[in-house]
Amino acid sequence: MTLGRHDLVLCSGTLPRHTPFLERLQAAAAAGFAAISLWGRDYEQAQKEGLAPEDIPILIADHGLVVAEVDPAWWWTPGGADFSLPRELDPLDVFCFGEHELLAMAESVGARSVNAADVLGGTWSLEQGAEAFAALCDRAAEHGLLVHLEWLVWSRIPDLDSARRLVELAGRPNGGLTVDTWHCARAGMTPDDVRAVPGELVLSIQLDDGPLQPEDDLVHATLHDRLLPGAGEFGVAGYLQALHAIGAPAPVGVEVFSDALHATGAANAARAAAASTRAALDAAGWAGR
Repeated sequence: MTLGRHDLVLCSGTLPRHTPFLERLQAAAAAGFAAISLWGRDYEQAQKEGLAPEDIPILIADHGLVVAEVDPAWWWTPGGADFSLPRELDPLDVFCFGEHELLAMAESVGARSVNAADVLGGTWSLEQGAEAFAALCDRAAEHGLLVHLEWLVWSRIPDLDSARRLVELAGRPNGGLTVDTWHCARAGMTPDDVRAVPGELVLSIQLDDGPLQPEDDLVHATLHDRLLPGAGEFGVAGYLQALHAIGAPAPVGVEVFSDALHATGAANAARAAAASTRAALDAAGWAGR
């Protein structure tokens, strides 16, 4: 799949959780996005609405869209494959979609990549994590997929330095990083920290915003209280300028988990996300905009 730095991606979480699949595509297309991201629950929703698996990529293409990434790969960390959780205890419908389901889904819809993160924790070392990430990259490569690692401040991979070292230790050509401005800010990463990263390692960009003062409950805040790019105090333009300076080739996604935004409806949320993202790119002098 050919997606580049001037293509905009509407990440799944920017729209209300239970948005019907067709409405999700219509909202993304009307707002001028080139691509979407999908969670396993979105793909399942499409089938519950009567779409056969072979019809889903056709419908996506009919709307002038492609799938940039599938989210989230959670099982890959040491010991993660042995974890299970009853669906009734999985309110986000994450753990019910394991490697077989998500990689098959990604291949079926022609996705560009898979987004990986540590959501289980543990006591494993960076070296053990790198070995596990390398194995995930190898398995994903069999499906023609890139893999990008997103750091979460509360996890075993809490910051950009840890994520970069793990990816570089893994040493896989289809492995790289997700740079999400929310997690940059909450891990204390500055634009200068981003400038120190080789541009080719950045395979995914996710824009969002928030207050400078960290929230009391970071997990709740990241899932409910994000702001549109430029609506907060993160200095999103600075991060974009750093990504531009290093020549990051990734498409630009917007991922705003926000109860307030979701309350406006899918179409309005998509339009607002597109407008704020384009404004942030213009403010950063993103070439070609």
